[in-house]
Amino acid sequence: MPEQDPPAGNPAHLTTTVERGSFAVARCSCGWSGPARRSRDRARTDALMHATAP
Repeated sequence: MPEQDPPAGNPAHLTTTVERGSFAVARCSCGWSGPARRSRDRARTDALMHATAP
């Protein structure tokens, strides 16, 4: 089940982190997805950086 991260920055960017085996991937409602990370915290940071980018 994807983990919903709290909205940050632009409300049009709702991010989730999805696990794929031993990797976590950040995804956004706008279609963006970050790189696969072994660290869930790093995937959440990727999502936060995306959501707060101008």
